[in-house]
Amino acid sequence: MSLNAEIRGQLFNYLLRHADDRLVLGHRLSEWCGHGPMLEEDLALANIALDLIGQASLFYKLAAETEANGRSEDDLAFLRDSAEFRNLQLVEQPNGDFAYTIARQFFFDVYDVLFLEQLSLSTEAEISAIGAKALKEAQYHLRHTQQWMLRLGDGTEESHRRLQDAVDDLWRFTQEMFVPDELDHTLTAEVIAPDLETLRSSWQESVEQTLREATLELPEDSQYMTSGSRGGYHTEHLGYLLAEMQVMQRTHPGAAW
Repeated sequence: MSLNAEIRGQLFNYLLRHADDRLVLGHRLSEWCGHGPMLEEDLALANIALDLIGQASLFYKLAAETEANGRSEDDLAFLRDSAEFRNLQLVEQPNGDFAYTIARQFFFDVYDVLFLEQLSLSTEAEISAIGAKALKEAQYHLRHTQQWMLRLGDGTEESHRRLQDAVDDLWRFTQEMFVPDELDHTLTAEVIAPDLETLRSSWQESVEQTLREATLELPEDSQYMTSGSRGGYHTEHLGYLLAEMQVMQRTHPGAAW
């Protein structure tokens, strides 16, 4: 990349954000392995988790190359503390029941498809290539979770109640996906990164349509919305997740297969 030092530093931090989103969410989904409601769904969730972790690896690898400070993608994933992670608070929330996991994944998937569509248009070839590859996987993820939203929302009284409760609880974590900071503005101006604010209305429209079809009610926009994850502010859940995910690397530093 023929970028000046300032832009490279900002790009490094930007890549970390989106790698962290995928690593944390992928780890959350991996917790379902062996516990899915049916064999096919057990495999589906495991495959989506693998897709997300694979995407995270691509973002971390490019981030390490951009930083050029001797750190590897594994160092970035396993040797940072929770305050150094920049993932959305949405993706670190515990799995809860199956309906809760589906709602969390659905909110992220709608955002992710819109985000990756624009990322694939980046003027930086390495970034656009990651966006194009990840987009194909994200479109499958969205089809999968949309189908489950409809099945659970318009299913039994119990499944409807559980999914509505999940939607209501998770809604407060959704709006920070579309609140850009100075880093976003800088890279958007360079046509390297998507303009997050332009994605909001499309996300809202798509989510509202699916909720209507699933006979679910849209939560009130006036409720409290979380913020700060891109600055390192997280819920207590991330620390526990990282402790489990990073234990091998931290117990045996530098271990290799």
